[in-house]
Parts: sequence; C-alpha cells; structure tokens
Amino acid sequence: MKKKMFIWLMAMAAMLPAASQEVSVDSQTRLLEGVEGAAYYPVLNATGDRLLFSAGESGALRLYDYKDNVVTTVTSDYVAGNDACFGGDGNIYYVTQERGDGNLIYRTGCRYNPATRTSSVVTAAQHGAVRAVAGTRGGALKAPAGSYASSDDVGTATWTQGSRVFVTVGGEERVFAPVDSWAGYLWSSLSPDGTRVAFFAAGKGIVVIDLRGQVLAMLGNYEMPCWYNNDYLVAQHAADDGHQITSSQLLLLKADGTWSAPLTTPASMAMHPTCGGGKIVYTSIDGLLYEMKITIYE
Repeated sequence: MKKKMFIWLMAMAAMLPAASQEVSVDSQTRLLEGVEGAAYYPVLNATGDRLLFSAGESGALRLYDYKDNVVTTVTSDYVAGNDACFGGDGNIYYVTQERGDGNLIYRTGCRYNPATRTSSVVTAAQHGAVRAVAGTRGGALKAPAGSYASSDDVGTATWTQGSRVFVTVGGEERVFAPVDSWAGYLWSSLSPDGTRVAFFAAGKGIVVIDLRGQVLAMLGNYEMPCWYNNDYLVAQHAADDGHQITSSQLLLLKADGTWSAPLTTPASMAMHPTCGGGKIVYTSIDGLLYEMKITIYE
C-alpha cells in the first residue's frame, strides 16, 4: 500500500508545474510629459530606442528618439500616425489619406528615412486599403492592386485582411485561415526570431501560428498582441458597455498559452501596448504615454 501511495504521489507531482512563475512591474514612467499633448498608437522599434506615435486628433506622425531625447514630426498629414511601422531597414513606413473626386478617400504609401529626415512616395494615391507592413529586413506598402515593396528585401512579414492572415517568407506569400472568425482578423505580429505569428481573431482571441499556418496556441480573448520576447507577449484586455470602453488593462501572456498575469489593473485604462528592447510602451484612454519595465521570474 505504501509503495502504491508513493507512486501515486510521484505521478501527481509530475503533473504540477516545476516552479511557480511570476512577473514584477519594476517601473512605470510617464513619457514626454509637458512636451506632447495627447498621443496614441505607439510603436517601438525592435531595439527600443525609437518610438512612433500619433499626435492628437489629427493623427500627425511623430518620432521620439530616446538617445537624442528629440521629437521629430515625420509628417503632419491626416491620420499618418494611425498605422505606421518601422521596417527592418530602419526606415519608417506610413500611409496618408485625403478626399478626392466623388468625395472618395485616397491613400498614399510613404517611406521616411530618419537619418536624412526625408520622405518619399512609394505607393501613389489610390482609392482602397493601403497599409504599411513591417518586415524583418525592410518594409512594404500593401495595396489592393498588388504588393508594393519599398525595400529590396522585405524579409519575413505578416499582415491581416478580412478573415485571413498573410505571411511573406523569402518572397513567397502564404495565406492562412487557421480559425473561424466571421468578423475577421486584426493585429498580426511577428515574433522577434521570425518563426511565429500572433494575431487577434474576433470571437476567438489571440492565436499563435507557425509560418505554415499551424495553430500552436490559443492565448485567450485579448486584443492587440505584441511580442515582448520570443516566449512572451503583451496584450490588451478591454471591456465596454456597447457605447464606450469601461475598463482596459495590459496582461503578460506566455506564448505557449500556459500562463498569464496582469501588468495593470482594469481601472488603469491602459491600451495599445508596443514592445521593443525590453520596454513596454502604452497609452491611456486620454492619450498619456507610459513606459513600463518588468522582470519575469521562472
């Protein structure tokens, strides 16, 4: 009997986690206080030394350089800051829009070189969806009429359209629909090592797939995933009353779906997380930018 009890206890112990896992928030710092007004849609580069954000109601695109402690206006064009990104080549890719004939909206895809502080048009103004896409080696502007690469080698990149997630690997475009979602996919994000994609599927939450479209993990009904490193993601969890957001918090999620922990409270109204260089930057609902640093204990 004792032997049987010992074997049962050993089997149960094997089923338990080897050690508890925790995360601590080491600091939360207000960014650009007294320098900028409302700021939204922050985007960190991979090394965490440059930050893009959308300024105020107009959506002008601005760039904050941590090293020089300088804010530069990339462009004052309407809503340019709403969907900008850093390419792997260090350039910035963004889309502007204006109304044209028949009151239709026309979008133009642009590239900005931070070293020379100059912009160039990559995709001419056209009616329809044009989006900036970050690649591991460069960047691209995607348009309904086709793919407009704005660097010689984009590398690996991902984006969503409708209920499909697109992955480009070495010039090959792959299209997947790994989970059903009648309302579509959003916010695809490539892991730092370029081997996995996380995206949001309406009604399903955050999905992690490999570069062949195989589902690796379902992380829960959260939004706006960004990779903190190759093992963890940061995501937003917001609630609303059908008219406005009533709470929003940030969470840390293990990429295999086995663990999660809150980084802020629901009352913090923290949203739009972005990660890079060991930093997490987010904005509050009223447009205040914050930087967070954390330590993960395993």
